[in-house]
Amino acid sequence: MPKRKDKITSNIGWSTADRIQVHGLDLPSEILGHINLGDMAFMQVTGRKPTAQESVVFNAIAVTLVEHGITPSAMVARLTYMGAPESLQAAVAAGLCGLGTVFVGSMEGASRMLYAALPPDQAGKGADLDAIAQKVVADHRAARKIVSGLGHPVHKPIDPRTPRLFEIAAENGLSGDYIALMQKIQQEAEASSGKVLPINATGAIGAICCEFGFPQEIIRGFGVMARAIGLVGHILEETRNPMAFELWQRAEEEILETSGPGKAG
Repeated sequence: MPKRKDKITSNIGWSTADRIQVHGLDLPSEILGHINLGDMAFMQVTGRKPTAQESVVFNAIAVTLVEHGITPSAMVARLTYMGAPESLQAAVAAGLCGLGTVFVGSMEGASRMLYAALPPDQAGKGADLDAIAQKVVADHRAARKIVSGLGHPVHKPIDPRTPRLFEIAAENGLSGDYIALMQKIQQEAEASSGKVLPINATGAIGAICCEFGFPQEIIRGFGVMARAIGLVGHILEETRNPMAFELWQRAEEEILETSGPGKAG
């Protein structure tokens, strides 16, 4: 059991009858109209406003993660809303529950892999990135594990988001050993497997998050934050151009056609 605190404290924010402070700034006069949503998210995690360059890169990450089409998380949100239209927040939460090692959360897997291969105290100090990449790929192949952040079912041979994200990072001074290592891991993985394995968007974002020095435990949270916005948009579209009912009905009908009475199992 952790030792009981004398006082409960938080450095994030507090309110009185006439004041609202967030990370040491007055919300009405110093934040509203001065800080955009991406910068606010950055400040919420780091406790400080981003630099102009950090703002550009972090906002690019966030925007990339908002929308990925009719993914399982979007379908779940729409289906949940169909069943419980009185609870929009439940539909969004249902969609967010599917953000894991396959969808969006793979950015955390990529960052964990990179941090383990190149600890932050060794980055930028001339490490042999080629040797590190070879070991990472060899270890994954020996364990029969997929390399986080590589491969995409649609975007081949290049995920078009990745070069743009890396370009934005480079233009703003946030391209270092972790992006270089991710690129070398991709090259080594392709050479070893003989498969086309592009760095996907979450692999790129995982590498950029390492360049920022974000704690690996929180990196998936950026995807959760951004995708919540996207799911709200899907739910609004569901109210105007619904598909959830048809998804349900077609699944029922097609299962009956293929597996119903008199059908071979």
